[in-house]
Amino acid sequence: MNKLARRLTVVFSAGCFGGLVNSLILCFLGAYGVTADLGIKLAPDLTAEWLYSRLVWGGLWGFLFALPFPRGSDLLRGLLFSLGQSVIQLLVVFPHISHKGLLGLRLGLLTPVLVLFLNALWGICTMLWLKFINEKA
Repeated sequence: MNKLARRLTVVFSAGCFGGLVNSLILCFLGAYGVTADLGIKLAPDLTAEWLYSRLVWGGLWGFLFALPFPRGSDLLRGLLFSLGQSVIQLLVVFPHISHKGLLGLRLGLLTPVLVLFLNALWGICTMLWLKFINEKA
């Protein structure tokens, strides 16, 4: 049981790390006008409330890394797990919760590309953090 608790703690914290990187990059892109230049109306302010929810969700998605599959490329695994977040964001959150249209297209035509990029970044950073922690353990 102790081994399971440790594993769940590690994957949750790794997911939080991925969520932190994802969030900081999004704020950076918004603050420096990159999202506006791409025609995407998404430039969140870095507030504690906004960041907290993204860290928690990143941690919860991190539980996917506790699954024993798929084996193989760590990069591919991180990218595969990031697709779940993208699908939920594009097909549930944007159209039904935040009312930004299917795929968030009311925010701009390149919104789906940004979402896929940021979530891929989450998956890669989460996987890298896991590798770092496992090598140090």
